[in-house]
Amino acid sequence: MKNVTDSFISLVYWPSAGGFGLNTNILETNIINLSVVLGVLIYFGKGVLSNLLDNRKHKILSTIQNSEKLCKGAADQLEQARARLREVEMRAREIRINGYSQIEQEKEDLIHVASINLEKLENFKNETVNFEQQRAIEQVRQQISRQAVQRALGTLNSRLNSELHLRTIDHNIGLLIAMKSRID
Repeated sequence: MKNVTDSFISLVYWPSAGGFGLNTNILETNIINLSVVLGVLIYFGKGVLSNLLDNRKHKILSTIQNSEKLCKGAADQLEQARARLREVEMRAREIRINGYSQIEQEKEDLIHVASINLEKLENFKNETVNFEQQRAIEQVRQQISRQAVQRALGTLNSRLNSELHLRTIDHNIGLLIAMKSRID
């Protein structure tokens, strides 16, 4: 292998005495040399270049496809998140509305129960007042009756003698006989 490299180097530095050689000076080269070099590069480099370009093209296309898949997945996730957000907002709105209506209902129920309790208390108070009035009236009647009986007994005892007593008995017997005759 070293011999091939040495012979190539000797061709490059060989004086242009009339043989085949490679001129590396661009200003001294002619069109034929350039066309040969370009032809060789195109012929041999064509496969390498097309392979490189195809590989690069496939990488770019796969990257684009992956990006599109990721973008579509992200868009789907975003739409799902938005749908969940709408559901949560609707549920929160329902809870808020239900909470307000439930609060109003409980408030109305409490007011209703309080008014019923107040009415019961008022009725109980009125019944208690009436009962106490009746009791007080009854006590006053009993006391007045006792006092009247005591006065009457006192008066009768002080004024009643045996003659008045007999006359009262005779009068009452006469009243009873008159009542009996009317009945018959």
